Amino acid sequence: MAGAARLILFHKQKTSARTRFLRFADTVLAFGPLPASATLNTESGSVRPHPAAHLQAAEERLSLPAGSLEAVADFQLDVDTPDGTVPVLLAGFTSIDPPFAAAEAIGARFAPITEARGLPPVELELLRHAYEVLIG
Repeated sequence: MAGAARLILFHKQKTSARTRFLRFADTVLAFGPLPASATLNTESGSVRPHPAAHLQAAEERLSLPAGSLEAVADFQLDVDTPDGTVPVLLAGFTSIDPPFAAAEAIGARFAPITEARGLPPVELELLRHAYEVLIG
């Protein structure tokens, strides 16, 4: 795979099922947007990267303790870019409440999917798939 994996990070309240995604200035992909020409690859049968290293790197970047993120195994998508295929992983925060301070420290915030307007089309598609997996 030519491109570094991206993560969609979310928090889902255990009692209310309220779901919010970690949103950066212009993307919901941690930790960097994809090229404008990126497209969802619906036919990929590629080998998936193990999420452990990506989750650990995200926890470190967010200054969170180990185990703060948990991968969602049912979400397996790839995006085609001019530089190659980029795997996109979905991971949820394990805390009772979203880590608002950690998000703010890196210039991000938690937002519901209804605030996704304005994101690139490929990210809207990725969010739609993620939301479908999360709501079952």
